[in-house]
Amino acid sequence: MPTPLLTVNAVTKRFGVNQPPVVKEVSFSVYPGEIFALLGPSGCGKTTTLRIIAGFEQADAGTIVMDKQILAGADIYVPPESRGIGFVFQDYALFPHKNVFENVAFGLRRATKRERRERASEILRMVDLIALQSRLPHHLSGGEQQRVALARAIIARPKLLLLDEPFSSLDPGLRQTTREEVRALLKAEGISAVLVTHSQEEALSFAERLGVMKDGTLEQIGTPEAVYRHPKTAYVADFLGQTNFVEAYVQNGFAQTPFGRVKVDGEAAGDALLSIRPECLKMMASDSWNSGAKTGRIVGQAFKGHDYTHRVEVNGQHYFVQTDYNCPFQVGDIVVLMATTAVSVIPETGSEIESEGN
Repeated sequence: MPTPLLTVNAVTKRFGVNQPPVVKEVSFSVYPGEIFALLGPSGCGKTTTLRIIAGFEQADAGTIVMDKQILAGADIYVPPESRGIGFVFQDYALFPHKNVFENVAFGLRRATKRERRERASEILRMVDLIALQSRLPHHLSGGEQQRVALARAIIARPKLLLLDEPFSSLDPGLRQTTREEVRALLKAEGISAVLVTHSQEEALSFAERLGVMKDGTLEQIGTPEAVYRHPKTAYVADFLGQTNFVEAYVQNGFAQTPFGRVKVDGEAAGDALLSIRPECLKMMASDSWNSGAKTGRIVGQAFKGHDYTHRVEVNGQHYFVQTDYNCPFQVGDIVVLMATTAVSVIPETGSEIESEGN
């Protein structure tokens, strides 16, 4: 395993002596060339964590180390401009009175005029903005402004780039293409990055590893595939996409559910809460044999072009099932559901999770 470029260790932050921490003992690492995402809802502490890494906020406790240098810790604080970290703000923060070239070159303001000109031209070609270098920001589209902000952030070749919801203001189509372009650029430049986002689709497609945050703490860290398929808690399962929660008794790795006997991932035994993704449920005609499964009725459908999401009522509970666009079943049909796999998760503390799709 390579040595981490960035190590955040037990970072805690309060915005008032008597206030609860907005960030509580957060720890994670980012490796050279890696893209890491902090994913969570508004107010969970992800942007505050990002600003602490950048040096815009100071933590009350914990340490931040980058490339073996302590940036923040007991009696140590390195100012933002000395950290070698680039930052792309949510609103891009471009200078309205400067053109594209001047905005980008500003990120290398300590270099000579010739160095700034050559490097700015190089970066503008990389982000396909060389033809727009004389335009002011208000003459650019949202995607073009985003690329200007990115170019300004990476012109000085930072060791680490921090991105705070950089795609949130773009429309869906432009968001995806811009995200792909930014990812390709980061990989081409070999720049490590930390992305903050509330979009599970964004985190899953952009990052190589992600951390899911809740109320200032990190619930789970792992690859997108591992966290999506093997969530540890009900919160993570629910936040990373639609799921069905089912209470069941687990014995020898299997549980009896409304969908028949199901293999359960993990080491659960006894009473457990299971998470079953909609794509892990299969629908069959009601006369199909499935030992232990109960019939249900399709009460809703959502057509999404490449697939359907069906809402099926079984014994008064509603479950979500995802199928491809060729699914022959319609609203009102009686069907049998069969689960291919389930994951045992830890229920949310202090709340009841209903045994139905969320």
